[in-house]
Amino acid sequence: MSAQATLFDAPGPKARRRHAILTGVGVVLALLALYVVFRKMQTANQLQGFMWKPFVTDRSIWRDYLIPGLWGTIKAALISIVFAAIFGLVFGIGRLSQIAAVRWVSSVVVEFFRSVPVLIMMIFAFGVYTRNGVFANDLNPLAAVVTALTLYNGAVIAELVRAGVFALPKGQGEAGLSIGLTPGQVLRSIQLPQALTAMLPALIGQFVTVLKDSALGTAITYTELLTWSKTTGSAFANTVPAYIVAAILFITMNYLLSLLAVYVERRLSRRGRTKVLHDVVLLDPTNTGAST
Repeated sequence: MSAQATLFDAPGPKARRRHAILTGVGVVLALLALYVVFRKMQTANQLQGFMWKPFVTDRSIWRDYLIPGLWGTIKAALISIVFAAIFGLVFGIGRLSQIAAVRWVSSVVVEFFRSVPVLIMMIFAFGVYTRNGVFANDLNPLAAVVTALTLYNGAVIAELVRAGVFALPKGQGEAGLSIGLTPGQVLRSIQLPQALTAMLPALIGQFVTVLKDSALGTAITYTELLTWSKTTGSAFANTVPAYIVAAILFITMNYLLSLLAVYVERRLSRRGRTKVLHDVVLLDPTNTGAST
């Protein structure tokens, strides 16, 4: 019996009709909601051409508002990604350590920061930096955003590292131990490189979360894309179009990162298949190329 058959039964004719009806009802409700939103925006004159014209005809709206906001979002995300990757790698290895104290401390740190909401960490870090003068006043918001995103996403990456190593076949580690490597050498030389390669798509997917969560910085006066969109709406009296444009920019950036994750996953899968075929050719004694 296949694994799929043990998980659930294939729907029968009645179930398929029921699913089709529920899907149709869902589509109708979604279209109705979109129509209501459209009518509300039309009544509020938010869909008039003059509300959208500045985004096409006025360069200052991009030069002075949206592009600085876009750069603020990208800057916070890039810095956070670098620090989160380092944090996750260090504590992910710590959770796999043979030393009980290191493993326990790493586990506590990872579980704690995975449990605390990002916004709370941002507000707390901003308060600490502002009251103690850790950074210059204009850097405190950015530092707080980076701190919160680093701690939360670094903890998630650490868990990805741990899970990636545990997902490897046990024979990988046993083979390394059998040739005289220590557990630490096995982890660094054999297990960790394979786990990092396998987790690259999930890691890039986590970068999407970093990019989106950077918008929470608006709560602590960090001037990122959402903040500048609000300022744009106030300056040009087109708040709703400004937020819609910001949403389109966020969706575009996240979609590009998602495409990158799919591309990396396909490349890794293709490379894995190529390597398997290469090894088969080398090991096949009947292959003429191998004999030469």
